[in-house]
Amino acid sequence: MPDDLRHPQSPSLMAHAIRALAMDAVQQASSGHPGAPMGMAEMAVALWSRHLRHNPANPQWADRDRFVLSNGHASMLVYALLHLSGYDLPMSELRSFRQLHSKTPGHPEVDVTPGVETTTGPLGQGLTNAVGMALAEKLLAHEFNRPGHAVVDHHTYVFLGDGCLMEGVSHEACALAGAWKLNKLIALYDDNGISIDGQVAPWYVDDAGGRFKAYGWDVIGPVDGHDVDAVDAAIAQAKGSSTQPTLIICKTTIGKGSPNRGGTAKAHGEPLGGDEIKLVRDGLPWAHEPFVIPEDAYAAWDAKAAGAAAEAEWADRFAAYQAAHPQLAAEFLRRMKGELPSGFAQTAVDAVIAAHTKAETVASRKASQIALEVFTQAMPELLGGSADLTGSNLTNTSHTPALRFDADGTPNGGRHINYGVREFGMAAIMNGVALHGGYIPYGGTFLTFSDYSRNAIRMAALMKRRVIHVFTHDSIGLGEDGPTHQSVEHAASLRLIPGLDVWRPADTAETAIAWAIALGNAHRPTALLLSRQNLPYAPKAGLDDIAKGAYVLAEPGEVGLKKKAQAVIIATGSEVQLALHAQAELARRGIAVRVVSMPSTTVFDRQDVKYKKAVLPPGLPRVAVEAGVTDFWWKYGCAAVVGIDRYGESAPAGALFKLFGFTAQNVADTVHKVLSK
Repeated sequence: MPDDLRHPQSPSLMAHAIRALAMDAVQQASSGHPGAPMGMAEMAVALWSRHLRHNPANPQWADRDRFVLSNGHASMLVYALLHLSGYDLPMSELRSFRQLHSKTPGHPEVDVTPGVETTTGPLGQGLTNAVGMALAEKLLAHEFNRPGHAVVDHHTYVFLGDGCLMEGVSHEACALAGAWKLNKLIALYDDNGISIDGQVAPWYVDDAGGRFKAYGWDVIGPVDGHDVDAVDAAIAQAKGSSTQPTLIICKTTIGKGSPNRGGTAKAHGEPLGGDEIKLVRDGLPWAHEPFVIPEDAYAAWDAKAAGAAAEAEWADRFAAYQAAHPQLAAEFLRRMKGELPSGFAQTAVDAVIAAHTKAETVASRKASQIALEVFTQAMPELLGGSADLTGSNLTNTSHTPALRFDADGTPNGGRHINYGVREFGMAAIMNGVALHGGYIPYGGTFLTFSDYSRNAIRMAALMKRRVIHVFTHDSIGLGEDGPTHQSVEHAASLRLIPGLDVWRPADTAETAIAWAIALGNAHRPTALLLSRQNLPYAPKAGLDDIAKGAYVLAEPGEVGLKKKAQAVIIATGSEVQLALHAQAELARRGIAVRVVSMPSTTVFDRQDVKYKKAVLPPGLPRVAVEAGVTDFWWKYGCAAVVGIDRYGESAPAGALFKLFGFTAQNVADTVHKVLSK
């Protein structure tokens, strides 16, 4: 430890620098949350100056420790830490806190601020992302480390508050962290007893320590969160855990240093005000103007030399590893960069051609498993799972045995995770795995339960991370389970999330292409909506245009009508076969129609105007067919939509499709009526 950090005044000086920057930035922005950064300042000093292995000059160093600020409203804490320790975050950015195009947005955002590991704000999800990061570290270490060569060996630290523990997703994730024995996950709980509505005691009376012990965590504390040495000792103790994650309960005062607002909800989410800030400066004491940090504080915080040394030491170790295990080293580097295997393109082509050649009649959930069988063999980075629905989602393959952990915490090398009935936790953990790097996560549940996962799906899209959601039982086609399980609005709802690709494939070839594109989307999450019921293979003249999201599946000539199309039927998923049967029925009436399969509206919407017009010619009436809400489809200029704008019923699928008008006769009649007008 450098001598300046051993000076008895250094910890106080360092903590006060955080407090000053937090209250000054919030005051200048006229919005923000000064209380939490001021209260967690000493916790940050203990972790960042005495334990955290990071290099400000290279925020993406592979073996750095990960730090997650789960209570993301306290963003000025991490911005102050990044600035003070030497990251490329100048004071001008802190002065621009919460302003347009600054690198200091209201809540931390990955890829916006150097050194920020994940986007936090929706409480509980940062903690859950940290569980995913710690899982990725543990699995990568088992896969790549060799005797005498520990190239993956880092900790994941997370700061969290009462709100994170109140959110139910924290229960889902922390229970799994205990089951997985993530001993390198260390959570520091800012236990200040205050939330927006005031003292939490009337509505939050959980025994947090008892709760986490029940999960299988080590629990340390409560410790005085304003005693740097006490927090330092607790972290050192936590790092000694060999089989359990650790929760350190830190008792703190929100807005520490503010004589009139400290310890109250008034310190939580609004500026302290000029008069109160003056009192804080006098009381600390802090005799510096706003946004002025003395050189001795900068010197105490400066982590550039220590970070460069830590990375250099790792680089030497990695060089030795590279010499001893060149293939493993190359594979590790490829995967941490997020690059696909060199043969991926050919693997994808082979999978699609095989699907087209075999032309099997299977449910698209089974088509997904068939594609996964190929991709999981070729891609060791694929890390699958299911929220207690493996036999229904079909997310497992012969190459992805179930992940299990020995009594000492050693993983068995499995690549399929039993998440249990924890859809939200699964989705947010997958985000953490993707953020860490080294794996491409995918996980399954029923489409109707995407509602449980929705905010984590949104966060994946916001963060532009490659996470793949396998949603099976995609419509009323699941039959007897009834309206609680029958997805009606979910496809349209997911398509509204910016940056999320949504695929509802109609057969094995479309499903294989959807998987190939999802795996190639390095900066975009994907949702695959898959059927329970079997779907016949739709004959195709070619395969290339499927990747564009929509394509001409059948012209009138396919059903023996040698005339130009008079209308277009657009369909997705299981309704594509319905459209083809309706096309044949209309041909018998002398009406020529084109059938367009649109497995991905989101991908099709990104195509150029020329292609869109080629698929959906201007002037031709359009009728959409999908077993879901109709509102979504009007944007394509449809004259009519065969859909369902109510909840389903409990009955066999065939009876339901007939009840709701999903018959070839009704689709044909709808097109006929449109043309008659």
